[in-house]
Amino acid sequence: MSKVTVVGAGNVGATCANVLAFNEVADEVVMLDVKEGVSEGKAMDMMQTAQLLGFDSTLVGCTNDYAQTANSDVVVITSGIPRKPGMTREELIGVNAGIVKSVAENLLKYSPNAIIVVISNPMDTMTYLALKALGLPKNRVIGMGGALDSSRFKYFLSQAIGCNANEVEGMVIGGHGDTTMIPLTRFATYKGMPVANFISAEKLEEVAAATMVGGATLSCWVLLHGMHRVQQEHSSLNLSCTTKRKWFLVQYSWKANTANLIFASVFLLSWARMASKRSLN
Repeated sequence: MSKVTVVGAGNVGATCANVLAFNEVADEVVMLDVKEGVSEGKAMDMMQTAQLLGFDSTLVGCTNDYAQTANSDVVVITSGIPRKPGMTREELIGVNAGIVKSVAENLLKYSPNAIIVVISNPMDTMTYLALKALGLPKNRVIGMGGALDSSRFKYFLSQAIGCNANEVEGMVIGGHGDTTMIPLTRFATYKGMPVANFISAEKLEEVAAATMVGGATLSCWVLLHGMHRVQQEHSSLNLSCTTKRKWFLVQYSWKANTANLIFASVFLLSWARMASKRSLN
């Protein structure tokens, strides 16, 4: 029986748990949060769609009860405060370091053999912190930034070319930060051909720049959403319907894109763990 735990029932964590259950990556998915009733309510809501969507995974929510995470094969840490508009990921270190360290230590007490996937920002620092705090082999503590940054890079390339994102190949290396990631523009391809054959060098630079600040751009949409709420109270502000639609689409895409990447990572890790168990037996 396979088991995955997701810590944090916010936008990313809850969507991640939903995607994992729907795709039956594990027999059981546990969603844990510090806010009482939040993960339980969301888990119940998701499980009520099981018959309609045809999945057999069990999804359980709990509040700070790490005993329910026992014997997890993979744990995904999304907990911590999110970025506010204008903030860098690095500004979250002071608060999120304590949260991630505590969460990781509690998880390891009940799941000593689990593989840990870190999502919390600043992702590179939090992954390194978990590695050092837990003393685990480096192949058991994984940060998800590179997959997300590469996916954003391919999205922006597809928008510039005017094609389907699945027809584009591209990779981002470096850190998961606005100034540390490096989109490998020279190696990006569209249907096997260099993207430089289809867009100008100037446009390619714009794509690389947009990729590097992809997370900050999403935070700006959050700010626009806040401005819309202010507009409802102060009619002198004018935000168009287009802005409102863009905010909804970006907010949804942000959650779905990140969660689907987590799903892909956890699926591969779960498959590898189960294959290892079979070979031992």
